[in-house]
Amino acid sequence: MTEARVPHEHHFNTHDGVSLFYRHWPATGAAPRGAIVLFHRGHEHGARMAHLVDELDLPDFDFFAWDARGHGKSPGQRGYSPSFATSVRDVQTFIQHIASAHGVPPEDIHVIAQSVGAVLVATWAHDYAPRVRGLTLASPAFKVKLYVPFARAGLGLMHKLRGLFFVNSYVKAKFLTHDPARIASYENDPLISRPIAVNILLGLYEAADRVVADANAITLPVHLLISGADWVVHHQPQHTFFDRVGSAIKTKTELPGFFHDTLGEKDRAPAVQAIRAFILRLFDEAPQAVDLRSAHQSGETADESRALVEPLSPWSPRGAYWAITRGSLRFGGLLSRGVELGHQTGFDSGSTLDYVYRNEPRGAGPIGRAIDRTYLDSIGWRGIRQRKIHVEELLCEAMERLAEKHREVRLMDIAAGHGRYVLDAVQASPVKASSILLRDYSDINVRDGRALIAEKGLEDVAQFVQADAFDRLSLASVLPRPTLAVVSGLYELFPDNEMVSRSLAGVGDAVEDGGYLVYTGQPWHPQLEMIARALTSHRQGEAWVMRRRTQAEMDQLVEAAGFRKIDQRIDEWGIFTVSLAIRTGP
Repeated sequence: MTEARVPHEHHFNTHDGVSLFYRHWPATGAAPRGAIVLFHRGHEHGARMAHLVDELDLPDFDFFAWDARGHGKSPGQRGYSPSFATSVRDVQTFIQHIASAHGVPPEDIHVIAQSVGAVLVATWAHDYAPRVRGLTLASPAFKVKLYVPFARAGLGLMHKLRGLFFVNSYVKAKFLTHDPARIASYENDPLISRPIAVNILLGLYEAADRVVADANAITLPVHLLISGADWVVHHQPQHTFFDRVGSAIKTKTELPGFFHDTLGEKDRAPAVQAIRAFILRLFDEAPQAVDLRSAHQSGETADESRALVEPLSPWSPRGAYWAITRGSLRFGGLLSRGVELGHQTGFDSGSTLDYVYRNEPRGAGPIGRAIDRTYLDSIGWRGIRQRKIHVEELLCEAMERLAEKHREVRLMDIAAGHGRYVLDAVQASPVKASSILLRDYSDINVRDGRALIAEKGLEDVAQFVQADAFDRLSLASVLPRPTLAVVSGLYELFPDNEMVSRSLAGVGDAVEDGGYLVYTGQPWHPQLEMIARALTSHRQGEAWVMRRRTQAEMDQLVEAAGFRKIDQRIDEWGIFTVSLAIRTGP
């Protein structure tokens, strides 16, 4: 009998300085092939999945298992995280740590996650488009069974009224598994934490709704295991997720009679063998990504965009609703400065974005300012402001990376709007830029951007010119050649990937090898129809219809231009991403 593997104990640092605990079981085979990373259920910790290390019988693979923040041996209030999105980012940081500290690249990693851990991982796969080998999701908690009517709405209301509080798990161990030893260990494990913070519970619901609805964005190979007698979560969202997931390789294993602790059930051998077979299948073949570069022509987001372009009958209920909404916005523009500016220049214009960045309500009297405050606090504009913060963070990171290589910072923004986020980042960074070139097609943006350069006293290093962000030759001929380029909020406005590819090719021609690109994306938006039916764009008052690009699609377009993504940010609502890529050559 093979001797049981013994784990080594380690910690890794998260983005906000928390040191999370994890276990590492080194490979014992002669020819290491990759790594398996385990993510535990809610309330539990990594040691509860340790039995899989030996049961999967994969000696050529390292195994890793974390204790999520607020769980097991990791620090923090039990069951608490600042947000669900924070914990999703922890997943990204953990995978990056494994790559840097243990030398296992993401493409040689397979992820196994259960219950709440499976929702974390599914959200991570959707939002970050990681390039791991594949995912095994066991009984993902996409919809927890709440036996009290209107419990979710009630929790949301109580959270608004009371702030942070904790909800204790109602689930007894005997409803998780039929395994007596597993039941006993659950009941006596001092590291089990029954409370869960209400913000995490509500965040779990919101992320699960979004990921199930937009599962087509996940193109990694997926193995889904469904427990047939699950007392804890509903089955239907799991089936819906599987049907919608955009993977070319996907397998569903249904396990009749299994309780919720799928990977800890009494007779789990068939489930374990199914996981093992799926992993070996993936590692016996070269990884093949689903090609998304033509997603503007066919696919879910293309269909969605085309549907939003179609006019509605004014006599239909939806047509009447949006007509009333447009009328309300026209009236709001008489009182609110932000709404008025949107009507004048386009709600997607550089002038509107600069107004949103400043976040100072203006309008006709107290009522006008109150309307403007509501306008500025809409979820889309909150996401835009967070995107600005993330753009500035990654610009500063890129500048520091260049400084570490003793290279000049020559910065170019190909569609800068007023350029506020670039200039703010430059002023915040201890690294000095030797040149800043801001470009934009709009003469209004050029005028106001030049005024902003003067206001910030950066005339000695910065210039603003009128230019077309989709003119490859114009971009390629920029001198001096930039070492850092940024494109923020531009490609989201244009559905055609051929246009975006032409622009990115010009950026790739311009940026020196080893230089960096900061780029944004919009994989999700909860107000797409409202924007399309009620708001106008900067293009002569046309409807502002956006086609979402999944993060995987955006990353593929960037990679085709000669860049490789190395870091990413996303807001807590999953709307706007900001990524950092390095120029690796054609």
